[in-house]
Amino acid sequence: MTSDTSIRCVVWFGEPTGIERTRLAQAGWHTRVADANAQGNGVGIRRGDVVVAMADLRKADIDTLGQMAKLMADHPRLPWLALLSAETVVQTPEVERVLRASIDFFTAPIDMQRLIETLGNLAGDVPAPIAYADVPGITGSSPAMMAVVASLRKYAPVDLPVLVTGETGTGKEVAARALHKLSPRRDRPFAAINCGALPANLVQSELFGHERGSFTGANARRIGHFEAAAGGTVFLDEVGDLPPDAQISLLRLLQEGTLERVGSTQSIKLDVRVLAATHVDLEKAVAQGRFREDLYYRLNVLRLRMPALRERADDVLQLAQLFLDAFRKQHDCNARTFSALARKALRDFSWPGNVRELLNRVQRAAVVAEGAQISVADLDLQDVITTRTGHSSLGLTRTSAERDAVVACLRETRFNISECARRLKVSRVTIYRLCKKHQLVLEDMH
Repeated sequence: MTSDTSIRCVVWFGEPTGIERTRLAQAGWHTRVADANAQGNGVGIRRGDVVVAMADLRKADIDTLGQMAKLMADHPRLPWLALLSAETVVQTPEVERVLRASIDFFTAPIDMQRLIETLGNLAGDVPAPIAYADVPGITGSSPAMMAVVASLRKYAPVDLPVLVTGETGTGKEVAARALHKLSPRRDRPFAAINCGALPANLVQSELFGHERGSFTGANARRIGHFEAAAGGTVFLDEVGDLPPDAQISLLRLLQEGTLERVGSTQSIKLDVRVLAATHVDLEKAVAQGRFREDLYYRLNVLRLRMPALRERADDVLQLAQLFLDAFRKQHDCNARTFSALARKALRDFSWPGNVRELLNRVQRAAVVAEGAQISVADLDLQDVITTRTGHSSLGLTRTSAERDAVVACLRETRFNISECARRLKVSRVTIYRLCKKHQLVLEDMH
């Protein structure tokens, strides 16, 4: 993302038309005309500015092509775009070098809308994540998340149990913490306990405490998680994993507001709000006798469902950029945004691991990415694009499918013609022929 004081500049090596200059200016981009053949030609970049170079080959002769390829090689970290005419889409080493160094390329007449969108992608123009000021930790603008936010605001002031449901990785603990922060108990303790991680023989002691000598190894009195969070909130994650004796103790706490430490007969009055979460079907667990029905109804007073990430398509790119920006603040890495094909893969992937998987993939990609843009390969989502475009081979009968397959593979290989030909199992000459046949129309890939 860019700051308010940064300048966006397209260094145009060639001759932009008046219309091209005007459209770029309207989109907030300054155009600086440069000559690839000029002596000492460098690209000055002020820290914080966004600079993209355009290699305009519409009027380039063989000498200019060679100089342009050299200039691009001298500035490998600069995002390069290439603009070709029909005459320059031919099989020459100079053109291949230019395309290989380009992040994206266009054919004349240039599609200005796609150019502006591509420039926006390079500048990191992902819609700013909506982080609701009074709902800490919750980010997103999709209808599903707006419904979650509305429920959080409604449930937080009401001192009743809340059962948070949803798949693994959807942010159930984040929602529980938001409920606590929004509630009148916000200044009191918040205890998050994973019931599934507690040893079965120590659950009672961990949750409700024990007296000295109550069992072997109990050398001193222990205060349990509930007592330690007195006046605050206890969040029981994977509550369905509680053993039967702990379910009885929890039911007593919810019904009577009291607990007994292991090894004691004295009831302790306790003021604590209980939030619980589960990714399993508690109704089924009740029917199977694995979970107490009366406890289920005590926990399920208010219910909050956290949506799966596949139900939040509008939030995926926002979250991905948010995770990347957060990672960059703590680690030195080159990546600052996502390529257009990577953005498509992020939107198309089903995300079985939900937000947690997205976070892990973005962090891993930020480490392995060599340039400013994270690629599909960095995210390890090549199969998503392969499945969607069907370009594992060129045994395609529909012209549109053939075009999409070639374009997607070109972008994946950063326009390395030899590698693209190898992946599609055709000759390099065929790749150039297909480029000319389909006029390199890429807007469907955004």
